[in-house]
Amino acid sequence: MKIDVLARAREVLKIEAQALEDVKNRLDENFVKAVEMIENCQGKVIVTGIGKSGHIARKIASTMSSTGTPALFVHPAESSHGDLGVIGTHDVVIAISYSGESPELKSILTYLTRKKIPLIAMTGSLQSSLSNVAAVTLDISVNKEACPLDLAPTASSTATLAMGDALAMAVMESKGFSVEQFAENHPGGKLGFKLSRVKENMHTGN
Repeated sequence: MKIDVLARAREVLKIEAQALEDVKNRLDENFVKAVEMIENCQGKVIVTGIGKSGHIARKIASTMSSTGTPALFVHPAESSHGDLGVIGTHDVVIAISYSGESPELKSILTYLTRKKIPLIAMTGSLQSSLSNVAAVTLDISVNKEACPLDLAPTASSTATLAMGDALAMAVMESKGFSVEQFAENHPGGKLGFKLSRVKENMHTGN
C-alpha cells in the first residue's frame, strides 16, 4: 500500500507534540509532591516498568543518576527472584505502567506496601491498581497514540519520557546541581572532554 510518508511523519509528530502539551497543562501539586519526595530521599530512586515502560524507566534512572540523584532500574520480572533486595527502606520508587495494571509489577507493589516504601506512580489511569497504592500519581494519559492503529506505545511513551525528564530537571535545579558536579559524573566522551579541566587533559614535561 502506497502512503504519503511525509504526511504520516508530520501526523506522528503533531500527535506527540499535542500529547506533551496536554501533559504540561495537567501538571499540578502532585508533581510538586513528587519532586519533594525525590529531593528529600535519603537513599536511591528506584525506577521500574515492563515493556516500553521499562525502556523509558531505564532512561529516567540514567538521567537522574547523571544529574545528582542516585537512581537505578529494577526489572519487575527479576524483582521476585531476589532483586527486591536492592530496594531499601530509605528509597523512593517510581513505577511506570500506562494501564496501571501490569501484572509484572505486583510483587514490587506488594513489597513496597509491606515495607512502607514511598511510591510515585506514572500512569495513564488514575483509577488503576498502581495509582491506588501510590503516594503520588503523575498523569501521563494521552488522547490517542501516534500509531496508525492506535495500538503501539508512541505518544504515551513520549509523554512518559518527558515527564521523567521534567522530574529529573526540577529535582536537579532544586538541589542546586552545578556544572562542576555534572562534569564529575561525565568524564568520558566529547561531553566529558568539554567539561573537564585543562590539567586533566594537558600534556606535561617534554
